Formats: sequence, C-alpha cells, structure tokens
Amino acid sequence: MNVTKPTLLLDETKTRANIQRMMYKAVNSEVNMRPHFKTHQSADVGEWFKQAGITSATVSSVDMGLYFAENGWDDITVAFSVNWREIDNINRLAGMCELGLLVESLESVAFLAENLTQPVNIWLDVDAGYHRTGFAWDNHDHALKLMQAIDKSDKMSVKGMLTHAGHSYEGRTDAEIIAVYDETVSRFISLRDCLAGEGYTGLVLSVGDTPCCSVVDDFTAIDEIRPGCYVFYDVMQSVIGSCSIDDVAIGVACPVVAKQPARNQIVLYGGGVHLSNYSIDDRKGQHIFGRVAKLTDDGWDILPDSTYVKGLSQEHGVLHADEDVLDTVNIGDVLVVLPIHACTTANILKRYHLFDGRVFDLAPIPR
Repeated sequence: MNVTKPTLLLDETKTRANIQRMMYKAVNSEVNMRPHFKTHQSADVGEWFKQAGITSATVSSVDMGLYFAENGWDDITVAFSVNWREIDNINRLAGMCELGLLVESLESVAFLAENLTQPVNIWLDVDAGYHRTGFAWDNHDHALKLMQAIDKSDKMSVKGMLTHAGHSYEGRTDAEIIAVYDETVSRFISLRDCLAGEGYTGLVLSVGDTPCCSVVDDFTAIDEIRPGCYVFYDVMQSVIGSCSIDDVAIGVACPVVAKQPARNQIVLYGGGVHLSNYSIDDRKGQHIFGRVAKLTDDGWDILPDSTYVKGLSQEHGVLHADEDVLDTVNIGDVLVVLPIHACTTANILKRYHLFDGRVFDLAPIPR
C-alpha cells in the first residue's frame, strides 16, 4: 500500500467478525438487531450487515437516513431528537422507508402532528441514567401525556421506548458495565409496566451502547439492541473492556517524519485533524491519544503498549517509543495509529482503504 499522507485503513476480516459476533448474541436472545450506522457511515460496509442477516438500521441524522434509504435500507430509526427545521427532509425520508423518530417533549409531538405528511413510528426517548436527552424514566405522568398526545395523530404510531446508556463508557470492569445494563432494563420495565396499566401494551424496549452490548450475553428482557462502535471497535472500547485491542478494525496509516531518540519520541504526519483529539487513560495509567502498530501487507502488528501516541497538534502526532521501536523505525516508514474513538476518526477522514485495493467512501454528509 502506497501511503503518502494519513490514510484510513479498514480490515474487512475483523469488521465482519465483529458484526457476526454481535449478531450471534442478538439471534441467541431473539432480539432485533438495529445497529447504529453513525460509526461506519458507508453503504459498502452496510452491505456486510445485510449479508449477516441485518435488515434495520439506526442513524444519527436525517441526512444519514436519506443516504442509507437511497442505498436500499427500508427500516431506519433516527436516534436523535427531532429537529423541527428539517421537517421537509423528515417527510421525504418517511416516504422512502419505515421511519422511526424520537420524541421526549409534548412540544415536538404537537409539531409533528401538525407538520407530518407521511406516517412514522415514534420512540419515546427515555433517560434511564445517562442524562443527555430524554425524559426521566420515573416521570410516568409525562410518559402518559406523551402517549395520549401521540394517539390523537393519524400520522404517528408509538413503536416503543428507546435509550442510550452512555454512562456505561465510565465502566472499567464487566461487573460495572453489567450493572449499568441491569439498572437500565429495570427502569425500562418499570415504565413499560406503568404504561401497560393505562392500556398501552406491546411497547418495544430498545437499548444501544457498545459496552453493554459487548459484555452482556442475555438480552431476553428487552426487544432490540442498537450498538454502533462495535463494528470497528477502538482503543477506548479496549480500555473499557468491550473488546480486545486485536478486535480493532480501523487504523490510520501515518508517515514517520522525525525522530528524537534522546526524548524517546517519534513524530508522525498525523495529528488532531486526522485522528481527532480524543484521549484516554489506559490501564497502565498512561494518557494516550492512540495505540501504535506496524503496517503489514494485509493489516498491522500492534506494538507493545509502552509505545503510544502521547500528544497531538494539528498535523503532528508525537509518539512515546521504547528503544526497540526507536531502533527499528526509520524516517520515511509508515506506522498505524489505532484511534481512541473510531466514529470520529472515520468521520474526519471520510474514505476507507482496504488491503485488497478497494476504496469505500463515507456518506456525503453534510449535504
């Protein structure tokens, strides 16, 4: 592979294995698999999901929904609060697929009732502990008012309740992550039971975060899972414990442009504008901006964790390197940085390079 500048690499074998492993869990628990496509944003990668038997998708924007609908996906949930200003494209998308929208406020229900021209499925956006969006899981009165308001519209049908347990990212042990999942499910069931007592039955329970979906094996208490980052995984997920570092399926190939042996440093052409500025404390307490690997003909070989990206500026990536690495890496070589957060890195670089020479472009977003 001829790498001249920071280049996003995609390992197809690892990606397909990640997809299949999660699909196996969903099938065993008899739950619907609705993966979040914000991580890969690629119709080509989307075909690998179809080949694994997956027929429904989650997206993070209306534009992304339009892109995947145009590429043959006909069951799409936009897992983002309804943006009133996009109502024209919401109606367009609803005419192309079975569309799911999130609501948490009576104001948004009223707006949709007035402005929808196509039927949509509605998910109640529930805050089960993450405190980003959604109404509080124990605000039963508000949930009931939402259901009653939605019932009055001939364009909206309630599908179920949806949440993102993003606080699972704070876990560092299986027990901590499973505790988040168990609490989320318990709170969901409490709300569902309350609504059932008011005559609203059959509500689907949908959860989605890569740590919980990776660590938990039994999803029989719910109906649907929506993990996203698992398709590629990343360094953050390996630190959390969602995966092994060997499961990470994307990396950024970066030319080596300088060495400072006295400081145990290697400098790469590959900075924050390529990798993002996400960082994390690894399990050794090192503050890192990425793990490092050596490029091979069909992938990469991960270096010991004593070599890592210790700092980023706009175009520069500075590695702390042990002596063995310093002795074997030369200016002009190419190293691979495994990103802290795969979703952001993929979104920045916009083009996957596979080891067989194929190139996959990400969705042309924003439009």
